[in-house]
Amino acid sequence: MLSVQTQTRRQPRVAALSTKKERAVGYFSSPEEVDTYIGEMFRQAANHPEVGPKMKAAQITLRIIYQDPDCELNVRFHDPMEVCLGPWSYEPDVTMTMKVDIADRYWRGKYNMAVGMAKGEVKSKGPVSKVLKLVPLTKPLFPVYLDLVKHKDAEV
Repeated sequence: MLSVQTQTRRQPRVAALSTKKERAVGYFSSPEEVDTYIGEMFRQAANHPEVGPKMKAAQITLRIIYQDPDCELNVRFHDPMEVCLGPWSYEPDVTMTMKVDIADRYWRGKYNMAVGMAKGEVKSKGPVSKVLKLVPLTKPLFPVYLDLVKHKDAEV
């Protein structure tokens, strides 16, 4: 008599959607929230002792078009620095487009912007070299961002 072995298939593990990593809804619920956290982080960057002067000296106007929620954040890296949610009169040197959750991950220090651009997750129009010069300046701002979102993180 032939013996037939049967294998029991394991059921795949299903992670709860309530975990921060796998949430079904984006981290920010409105353009105003994007401004409250990301916009405010840029505003505080202007006065940051280490990076503020370097950012003001960059002489770049950056438009970031976010998705989920859809909004536009404009940052003028001049002296004085200006941050504006929504359209404004300055013509950008560089326009970047990305999901706002990518920006959240970046400001937490968990996303490489150059790799994201290479993969097409972050799109850029204009002289990208200007923006890439700013990237090393942003690392000291990660704690600023984490401090801004700590109360929101406690709610999620």
